[in-house]
Amino acid sequence: MAISKSVNNKKQLHHHSYISVPSEIINSLSSANLQSLVDTPKKTAAVSKVSNFNKLKIICKNPRVWFLLLFVCGFLFMLRVYKFDPFGAYPCGNLEKKDDSKVGLTSVVKTDQSAVKIDPFVGKIDEKDEEKSGFWEQPDGLGYKPCLDFSNEYKKASVEILKDRTKYLVVVVSGGMNQQRNQIVDAVVIARILGATLVVPILQVNVIWGDESEFSDIFDVEHFKRTLSDDVRVVSSLPSNHLMSRPVEEKHTPLHVSPNWIRSRYLRRMRREGVLLLRGLDSRLSKDLPSDLQKLRCKVAFHALRFAPPIVEVGNKLTERMRSKGPYLALHLRMEKDVWVRTGCLPGLSSKYDQIIYNERKLRPELLTSRSNMTYHDRKLAGLCPLNALEVTRLLKALGAPKNARIFWAGGDPLGGKEALLPLMKEYPNFYNKEDLALPGELDRFANKASLMAALDYIVSENSDVFMPSHGGNMGHAIQGHRAYAGHKKTITPNKRQMLSYFLNSSLPEAEFNKIIFDLHRDSLGQPVVRTSKSGRDVTKYPIPECMRNDTLVQRVL
Repeated sequence: MAISKSVNNKKQLHHHSYISVPSEIINSLSSANLQSLVDTPKKTAAVSKVSNFNKLKIICKNPRVWFLLLFVCGFLFMLRVYKFDPFGAYPCGNLEKKDDSKVGLTSVVKTDQSAVKIDPFVGKIDEKDEEKSGFWEQPDGLGYKPCLDFSNEYKKASVEILKDRTKYLVVVVSGGMNQQRNQIVDAVVIARILGATLVVPILQVNVIWGDESEFSDIFDVEHFKRTLSDDVRVVSSLPSNHLMSRPVEEKHTPLHVSPNWIRSRYLRRMRREGVLLLRGLDSRLSKDLPSDLQKLRCKVAFHALRFAPPIVEVGNKLTERMRSKGPYLALHLRMEKDVWVRTGCLPGLSSKYDQIIYNERKLRPELLTSRSNMTYHDRKLAGLCPLNALEVTRLLKALGAPKNARIFWAGGDPLGGKEALLPLMKEYPNFYNKEDLALPGELDRFANKASLMAALDYIVSENSDVFMPSHGGNMGHAIQGHRAYAGHKKTITPNKRQMLSYFLNSSLPEAEFNKIIFDLHRDSLGQPVVRTSKSGRDVTKYPIPECMRNDTLVQRVL
């Protein structure tokens, strides 16, 4: 409309216009006023210039102006010297080589034009209900920003490490995608400790899902190499002079070993043989490392391990379809059969399904990873069991999730199928997974690839407005740390140990129950948490203080 009006005004410049003015107004004008009306534009402009020049002379004579000017110039010079970009992803100028990706594994690059096709999946939104709900409010990030400021000693050591061509580390990682991801992070750090070249990690075929995906199927290899080029040399394969040699293999690395242990155990053998092969790195490296190595873990987890372009493309499309109608919640539901077996817990659906889990655990007792001397009831009260759909529903209602909230649920098929999800689907009808959101044939390339499907879940969950896992585990921990590093996006951590006794109290009125549960979670919504007071806490889950910084604030310690 503004453009149309402007055009019409230009057209009217060629016509005469007359404005009738009351005689009272004309009589009230003084001769000086009338003279100003007949002054030419050039004369008026000349007078204005002289006046402005005189004002400028007066301002320039003021010493306060010169002091302010010098202060501003000095401040800008300081920012330039220290390479400080207050609007960039790295506010302390920590990465000398500019990363070509945004913080994190994924980024939504554009709105998916096919998002309009999601209309059949999404219910009508009551905008008033959305406005009233505080469920979507984000926690205060307290000014914390990513800050990977490696020490001068680290940078000096990098020069010699990157030149070395005599030592090579080969690692074989196992488990699901998120478990493999954790091991890859540790593999990079171990290579750095040993001053060795890292061969792109080998992914062991998953025995549970039969997934034969390689590193390049899941992650962007070239980005991985480029991002770590100042820290560790990474190659796709061993050089020809090492291909025929038999590498030294280590299968029994203890849990939580220190950098000194790794050097004393492996360095001499690696120098002698040239190649070291490590398997089963899960939780082998200590979580308590020197500051530079903690920063390297963050750099690998949040910058180097970016998903392969085909996964990012589809993951971003699914994200945009969820977001096309407003904010959404991502739930990571751990209700698969193997989860109930491993945790020693029961799904709570019916005696039929409880018996299935009992029989499976009896046949394969080695699958039980929890303490075998605890009963199911004890495990439940200790917060060691996944939440079932009914418990997740009650928790979300108590935390104020509106009934029209759009929910993306990630995870494998639950034991009991859709029957296990009925309480959630009944209370929150806008309930989808990646199969619901995908267009026909869009997921065909990922069929029978559990790791690639998990990567899609990761992208949509990480990009959500609110994220909540029904149980711990590698994916929940990884996304929690990723969301913290990206600005402390809201992440609900169910306080199972304290809340489950109230879940079992059927005499508690709903209003009182909701208030108690809400109060229990006031400090479990993704707020900044410092991990310095407790050992063994993963920096990729709690990135403060090594990987994020705000020098002006002193925060509570976990």
